[in-house]
Amino acid sequence: MTARLSRLLPTSGRHSPRSALALSLLLAVFALALPAAARAQVKASFVALDSGFPADARELTVGLRLVHQPHWHTYWLQPGTGLPTSLDWQLPPGWTAGPIRWPAPHRVYDTAGNLAGNGYEGTTYLPVTLTPPPDLAPGVPVTLRARADWLMCKEVCVPGAADLSLTLTPTAPGATKSAVVADSPEGEALLATINALPAALPTDLQATAARTPGDKILRLSLSGLPGLAKDPWFFASDAAIAYDQPQSQTASASGLVLELPVSEDAYPAVTRLRGVLTFANGPAYELDLPITAAPAAAAVESAKSATTASFAGILAIAFVGGLILNLMPCVFPVLGLKVMSFVQQAGEDRKKITAHGLVFTSGVLLSFWLLAATLAILRAGGASLGWGFQLQEPAFVFALAAVVLAFALNMSGVFEFALRATSLGGGLQQKPGLAGSFFTGVLATIVATPCSAPFLAPALGAALALPTVQSFAVFTAIGLGLSTPYLLLAAWPAAIRALPRPGAWMESFKHGMAFLLYATVALMVWILAGQLSAEALLSALLALSALAFALWLYGLATAPNKTGRARPVPLVLAALVAAASLAYGWPRAASPDALVWEPWSAERVAALRAEGRPIYVDFTARWCFTCQTNKKTVFSGPGSGEVLKAFRDNHVATLRGDWTNRDPLITAELARHHRAAVPFNLVYLPGQADPAVLPELLSPAIVVGAIKR
Repeated sequence: MTARLSRLLPTSGRHSPRSALALSLLLAVFALALPAAARAQVKASFVALDSGFPADARELTVGLRLVHQPHWHTYWLQPGTGLPTSLDWQLPPGWTAGPIRWPAPHRVYDTAGNLAGNGYEGTTYLPVTLTPPPDLAPGVPVTLRARADWLMCKEVCVPGAADLSLTLTPTAPGATKSAVVADSPEGEALLATINALPAALPTDLQATAARTPGDKILRLSLSGLPGLAKDPWFFASDAAIAYDQPQSQTASASGLVLELPVSEDAYPAVTRLRGVLTFANGPAYELDLPITAAPAAAAVESAKSATTASFAGILAIAFVGGLILNLMPCVFPVLGLKVMSFVQQAGEDRKKITAHGLVFTSGVLLSFWLLAATLAILRAGGASLGWGFQLQEPAFVFALAAVVLAFALNMSGVFEFALRATSLGGGLQQKPGLAGSFFTGVLATIVATPCSAPFLAPALGAALALPTVQSFAVFTAIGLGLSTPYLLLAAWPAAIRALPRPGAWMESFKHGMAFLLYATVALMVWILAGQLSAEALLSALLALSALAFALWLYGLATAPNKTGRARPVPLVLAALVAAASLAYGWPRAASPDALVWEPWSAERVAALRAEGRPIYVDFTARWCFTCQTNKKTVFSGPGSGEVLKAFRDNHVATLRGDWTNRDPLITAELARHHRAAVPFNLVYLPGQADPAVLPELLSPAIVVGAIKR
């Protein structure tokens, strides 16, 4: 059970000694049930380069030595799972201690071969730089004390702790030893660790980090590597990169490109890449890079290669889609009649019948080409507005989801499109000769479009996402699919007798096809989930639900039994609801003043309080309706401007504890404040020992007042 609990520990942020100690106490209840030997699989001690140091030294380095039993491990700064090792110093007056200087980690595994995180095995040294006071007396021993806390794991994870001390004696001022000298094997090992610490990139190496907008893969590019690029791996020092996902690499004469998967928690707020780049046979480098947008040329090339690989499949789907259009209720009943008209006009001459079929097909294709040209013009206008790849634009995906949902509800019988197109082109259709066949093809396309929901929406997406020539090819395939049965029946008129008679089965077929569209809407929502914040995604889902309600109202208004004055009322209401829903759920670009939330951890709270920053903590959950209402009211409602200004002016750090899934640390934190439910909001102010607890229902005035108190 201890192992399972440890796997739920948060993995972001830096962990302070006090919070690690608190967690150790929490886990101790479970650890007591384990054998004492299991709690001593990692032995800790302090070591120094030598037993003395000059009294006038500005700094000295000591190390925490951790000796792991076989198959046991402890954790790095960003553990992935578990907790990093921490030190809580109790130093003599005037002494200060810096943070742990972390050696390059490696991926650690449990005995079953499962990835357990980032950490250390064997014998590990964690250096720390200490600063002594300037008035030390030579020859007077100094004892340095600290409490070390760690989490050690094998099949189980057990908290470990030790009270450690190290006594050193200042020597005469200026008695500095050579930097490469250590007076014990442990000191030599500590010196070797210090010399191998991750270093900044040398001047002959260049590194950049870039990501295509909407893409969850971050590309780390390095040039100038001296042939050491063997098994590279990047360890992020924060939660930006998913620790448990593969990192693919592409090596070339010009350098190396690592593809790093951005973690779900960090996407899309991550703006810098921080961490350590390691090689199996080379030094480790410490990186801190801004994340820039991927070059447009590279993005276009990537898209071209992807579309080339699947273009044949797209054409096949488009052709099959055109075929199935003939089974739609608004197309199928006229299929046999149109072929018979070919026969009558051609005087039963097979060549003339085929000619009529070809001319009919040209009418269909011309209509689809006009549609493709219209969409190409729209795409060109969109490209000038920055539409690079439309499915990476949340607004486009949302609009596509709304259109497909409308088609799906239409096919389910919630409302009906006005199918009067069959009478609009009647005069042209009745023209004699080939002209009548041509306009019959045009009319067939017009009649088909209201019924083309499962295939017109994907064609629209392809036309906007593919190059112009390929988008024309897609619509050509749909047109050929629609006209192929006419061609075949024109060539073999006797086959008309084999067609099934129109009947009630067509309505059931239409209803069944609607579920393909509902699946498409689900796909669009899944894409939106990777592009929007949780709050914006909820708004989009509510907007789609309201749009469905508006279309239901439209169906009531246009039903055959609605007459007189009763019809305009639901029509107007439907239009208002549809407009309001789309305006409410339409994805918008994030404001530059929007808050960036860090994952909550007690360690992060302690670190921010040590910096003297005010902190706003929001404990929330997706299933908590009041939590979502508070977010809308406070951070995106009419009074949100004043809230954001107060946060910005006071340099407030914002932390969010997501309790959507069970989290023992959040549960323990709520219990510490005598709470067992969310929403729960806290404001930590500098100079105040305890945080201010805000009420469950929030308003902008309440939050601003708490910050300015």
